[in-house]
Formats: sequence, structure tokens, C-alpha cells
Amino acid sequence: MSASSAAQALARPPYDPELDTLLANSPLPTAITPEMIEPLRAAPFTAPIEEVLSTRNLDHTVVTVPGPDGDLTASVFTPRRKSAPGAGIYFLHGGGMVIGDRFTGIENILDSAEEHHAVVVSLDYRLAPEHPDPAPVEDAYAGFVWTAAHAADLGIDPDRLLLAGTSAGGGLAAGVALLARDRQGPAAMAQLLMSPMLDDRDETVSSRQYSGTGSWSRESNDTGWNALLGERRKSKAVSVYAAPARATDLSELPPAFIDVGSAEVFRDEDVAYASRLWASGVQVELHVWAGGFHIFDGAAPHAALSVAALQARTAWVRRTLGARS
Repeated sequence: MSASSAAQALARPPYDPELDTLLANSPLPTAITPEMIEPLRAAPFTAPIEEVLSTRNLDHTVVTVPGPDGDLTASVFTPRRKSAPGAGIYFLHGGGMVIGDRFTGIENILDSAEEHHAVVVSLDYRLAPEHPDPAPVEDAYAGFVWTAAHAADLGIDPDRLLLAGTSAGGGLAAGVALLARDRQGPAAMAQLLMSPMLDDRDETVSSRQYSGTGSWSRESNDTGWNALLGERRKSKAVSVYAAPARATDLSELPPAFIDVGSAEVFRDEDVAYASRLWASGVQVELHVWAGGFHIFDGAAPHAALSVAALQARTAWVRRTLGARS
């Protein structure tokens, strides 16, 4: 390969200048390897939930949810002085299928809970590689079914239940929407898919562009998908519920909001998923944030691009959930 063709192969949209500075100073590794999973699980990525709740008017209850292979743990966040059934948000955390817990990345979801007087249910699904596919998505679906079945007890209007997820959780949320349709389970009013992890095949341009760089590189993505799928990865044996980008039928799914950075691995698979939802007659609002790395708004919430992204997402949630109960 000539020098010019090599440079062309590596060409990629640059990071937003403000985010680039923050990314350069990030303590997180550029490439997560299997050996890093356990140490990263022990790292304090998020503030203690007590600290997160200290400035919010929400009560926190820990509940047990029946899972496909045993009990699962979930947190329920309920607005204080809630008197009537209202909106609900079922949230699935990120972490590349291998790290994270039910509190990871939940701050903006809790802000929406306060604004809309909504109840949030956030699940601890089992993680790979100890619990490979289909464990995570089946856990996620079991938690969604439980939430819908207990809507009255939780103070949720079952017709106003929003399905939400970030990164790996966004992929799981998309998988749950497919499972609910195909199993004739409870229907979400909409899907909030934040930089969702959808495609195990890594065949897109963006998956090649962001090798060895970013907050979630091609190498980290390999680690996550390999842990989840093992030798089945990139084969025809992979379920559409594990990798929703593989689904050939996206009809009759809930309307969706999808956002993603232009400077990240998931850009092209997320844009393609939105386009295929449109082609199937599903309403989608899509945002591609110029220069955003993976989950930039969570890593740098006060950056100008993050503020703009959060405003767009908040506006969609506001229109979707409607007036406060």
C-alpha cells in the first residue's frame, strides 16, 4: 500500500476540539482487552448512587426480578409525592456487555424522571463472558416484562413505558423491542437508543476508522462482542436479538430516538439501523453529533457538543412522554 493510500485508509472525521482535549487526558485505556475486564469492573466509574440522589427528589428501592435462570436485581427510582400513575422508563446500562451496573450512566435518565414525574426501573443484567448470549438480552427482556406486569404497583401507566439504553444497553433495548414484538409481549411506547451497540460483524467504515483511538475503539468492541458471542461471532448462528443490526424485519417496532457521535465505531451501524427502521415504516429521530466520541455526553457533560446533544435528547423525551402526571 502506498503512503497516500494508507493515509486515505486511515482518514476519519476528527474529534470535536473541546472533546479531543478531554479525551487526550482520559485515564481510560484506548483498547480494552479481556484481561482488563475484572480490573475495570472494580473501578469507580460512576459516583455512588447516594451521591447521585442527594440532589434529586427521588426515592430508591431495590427489588428482585425473576430472571430466566434465577433472580435478578433492579433499582426502582420513584418521584416523591407521586400520587397518580404516570410515565415509566425501563433503563439498560452500557459497558460493552462486559462491565457496568444498573447505576452506570443513569444520571440523565434520573433527570428525565424528575422532569416528567416518571418511575425508572434499572436492571442488573448478567455480563459476559461469564454469562454469554443469550443471557444478557433474555435478562433484559425478563426485566421489561416484569416492569410492565407490575406497572400498577410501580405507579406506571403501561401505555407510557419508555424503553431506554446506552451503548451495550442500547443494543439490548433494541433486542428487547424485537423480542417483545416477536413474542407478543408488552409494547414500549418508544425506544431511546443512545449510541447503541448493534452489529457484531464490524464491517462498517466507522468500525475501521476508529481502531486504536477513542473511548471505545475497534479493539474494545472486539473484546465485548467476543465475550458475548464467542466462536459464533460473525457467523450465521448469531441471533438478531443479540445483534439487532442483523434483523431483516424491523416492522411494527416502537418509534425510536437514536443518537451517536460522528467520530466513533458505532456511527455507521446506528445510521444504517435508523435508515432501515424508516424503510420499515417506523418513525425515528436520528442525530449524528459532529466530532463526538463514544458516549461523549456522559464523559464530558459540560462540553458544548454534549450540552447540544442532551438538549436534543431531552426535547424528544419531552415530546414523547408528554405532559407531567
